[in-house]
Amino acid sequence: MATFIPRKVFPALNSLPRSYFLGHHKAGLDKMKTMLSHIDLVIECRDYRIPLSSRNPLFEENLAGRERLIVYTKQDLGSGGYQQDRNRERLVQDFQRPSAVLFSDYKDKSSVRKVLEFAREHAAAANSLTGARMMVVGMPNVGKSSLLNALRGVGVHKGKVAHTGAQPGVTRKVGTTVKIIDDGESGEGVYLMDTPGVFIPYVPDTEAMLKLALCGSVKDAIIAPTTLADYLLYHLNLYKPSVYAEYEQPTNDIETLLAALARKTGRLQKGGTPDYEASALWLIQRWRNGHLGRFLLDEVTHATLEAERGANGSAGVSLSQGRKMMKELRKQKSRLKHLNSQ
Repeated sequence: MATFIPRKVFPALNSLPRSYFLGHHKAGLDKMKTMLSHIDLVIECRDYRIPLSSRNPLFEENLAGRERLIVYTKQDLGSGGYQQDRNRERLVQDFQRPSAVLFSDYKDKSSVRKVLEFAREHAAAANSLTGARMMVVGMPNVGKSSLLNALRGVGVHKGKVAHTGAQPGVTRKVGTTVKIIDDGESGEGVYLMDTPGVFIPYVPDTEAMLKLALCGSVKDAIIAPTTLADYLLYHLNLYKPSVYAEYEQPTNDIETLLAALARKTGRLQKGGTPDYEASALWLIQRWRNGHLGRFLLDEVTHATLEAERGANGSAGVSLSQGRKMMKELRKQKSRLKHLNSQ
């Protein structure tokens, strides 16, 4: 049998949309800016699996002037707990100075307590008689609301207050503050405010858009599921092709894998033909839930961190680009709907 050779690069897809900057994203960001004077700490969530691609420079630009804690969420989906994972985490922590950095899994109480301890120490240092007010921000679907619920559950032993979901856009408005630490040495307690996810206005790199979509930061309908599944297959092959061995032998052909998967899982249309879209969505969800390996989509090195800092140094110009892109995307959808109705 010939030795399997995975693809070393993924083909550029210049026709992909480059933005998902929606109306409620801008409205939410504007609201956050008006409330910044009442906020003591900004907790910015980024996805552990895409620590570079899930950084939104709009937050640094519009919410400047407040101390920032960066929390890389969903650590359980990207880290195997190996030495290389710990080395990469230290690299990210060093690079983000002077901002503090923590890595979190909302289901792991010990990692949730680390965030609470940081918030408690920050509140105690502020020594406010009215308590500390904090705001959690981040890209869509990076786990802000899940983190807030976990902090509340561990901190004050109360139930969920923020709605969560598999698709982005569940939180669409800036919410009310909820207590995550009871009264005590931190004065009147610590309160955290949930906010809607805000997407990057314009994504110049098509592969970054694929990464964001694969991690669920844009709705699955924006990019064809088979395209996302193909990009996932590209990464699975680089990581460990054996993770999908129960469905098919190693392959670079997404159609071959999806057909095999459809037959194994019963995702067939009339006549027994494979339902490629349903199979693609199922495959993507399996990876999102951690059933197809734990690895990063971003390459994290000194060089890539420096490159990302330079690429996203300014978001002001990108804001107008993002609006133009979303306007063009709406026009394309409208034309397609018109053609389909004829």
